[in-house]
Amino acid sequence: MATRVIAGKTVQVNEEGFLTNPAEWTKEIAVEIAKEEGIAELTPAHWKVIEYCRATAASLGGKSPTLRQITTGAGVSTKELFALFPKGPAKKVAHIAGLGKPEGCV
Repeated sequence: MATRVIAGKTVQVNEEGFLTNPAEWTKEIAVEIAKEEGIAELTPAHWKVIEYCRATAASLGGKSPTLRQITTGAGVSTKELFALFPKGPAKKVAHIAGLGKPEGCV
């Protein structure tokens, strides 16, 4: 298993850079990964989606929620989700939230 230093903390990551242990995640790590993903600042709307995804993943046995689960559960439209997390929002939010890549994502 590979490791990487993000926001001054050494974390375990897979070959695609996703954290393999969600317990190692911090909000500081989320901010750094968001910058790498091209999101300069995480707004309250971003945090609402990130926190929803982390809570849902915990209840799904660690599985990242799907795009539909995110839009329904977090109360954001698909269009809004794509505006917050452009180009593959389910995968991008899972990465920022310290979760594994959602099933069905390429």
